[in-house]
Amino acid sequence: MGHSIGDGLIVLAMAFGLVAWLYLRSRERQKRMEAVHQERLAAMDKGIPLPELPFDPPKLPPAPPNPRAILLHGIVWTAFGFGGIATLLVTGHVNGGPAWWPLPLPLAFLGIGLILYYVIASRSR
Repeated sequence: MGHSIGDGLIVLAMAFGLVAWLYLRSRERQKRMEAVHQERLAAMDKGIPLPELPFDPPKLPPAPPNPRAILLHGIVWTAFGFGGIATLLVTGHVNGGPAWWPLPLPLAFLGIGLILYYVIASRSR
């Protein structure tokens, strides 16, 4: 595998960038927590009662599940399966080699099963 020093430097720079971003993000949160703490200490010195405040913004209620998510997953898995079959049919079985085209069939069957499940479940509603 002909990796050069330049490839290593690129990976090292990307890793350093990720670590620096994580550090700066944690420092920002720490500064925000310190500011809230100082405000609360000042209010306590003045005798003002304060309710407990969360350090993170309140979480929004989760969105309702998408009823078509199963259909979308089925379409994607079916496309992956038949795309893999087509690719292996075009590129495989050269010079009498083994036929690899059936390998993606489980993906295609998974997608077809999800689509059928969506159809049956939507009829029962």
